Amino acid sequence: MKLILVGCEYAGKTTLANEIVKWIDDTLGGARGFHDHFTIPASELTEEDQKQFMALSPRLKEMFQRYIIEYHLQPAFYNDPDHNMTGFHIEEAVYAPLYYGYGGKGEYAERTTMARAVEKTIMEVAPDTVLILLNASAEVIAQRMRENPNPLGVLQEKDIEYVLQRFEEEYAASLIRRKFILDTTTATVEETLAEFAEQIKHYLTDTDRLRMLAHQALQAK
Repeated sequence: MKLILVGCEYAGKTTLANEIVKWIDDTLGGARGFHDHFTIPASELTEEDQKQFMALSPRLKEMFQRYIIEYHLQPAFYNDPDHNMTGFHIEEAVYAPLYYGYGGKGEYAERTTMARAVEKTIMEVAPDTVLILLNASAEVIAQRMRENPNPLGVLQEKDIEYVLQRFEEEYAASLIRRKFILDTTTATVEETLAEFAEQIKHYLTDTDRLRMLAHQALQAK
């Protein structure tokens, strides 16, 4: 299964990604976690590394982000049964010009142009990739920010409506045609996962279905 899960911070991407991993393990067997290394600063870095990274110039940040995105496009990843990512190139297209200091329209390394180039590669090496936009109302995003602030978050409350709009624009412009939207404004985690499970049925590959049947057979023994 090849998934790219995108959306504004506080829409619930990390929570849903963790639930999808459990669902894949329960339904198809042998799931791997989502790659979630694309927000500056990356959460897996130590606090000292995060400070050093944030002190880099926009040009050096751009070079690193370009490397990390290209790295996750390597065929070795797509040869795995599952290659699932959170944020990835669309998050970069939204956040880089707004918060990282590079990649705006008409600027060096324009990120929207880069996003389409990334998708062209994806459609060549993994046309079965599914793009999922996780959405929520601006009011709910703001409420979640206040109630459970992320110390490493990049989103600013004044930008919520603009960021939601930009994610919708990038989703609409995406060259990935296997895609759907999940709205978490009022839905529980369980309801959102159930909707994912229903929607993804339309995009399961023959390999996915064989894995599902094999897993069911093993479970029945």
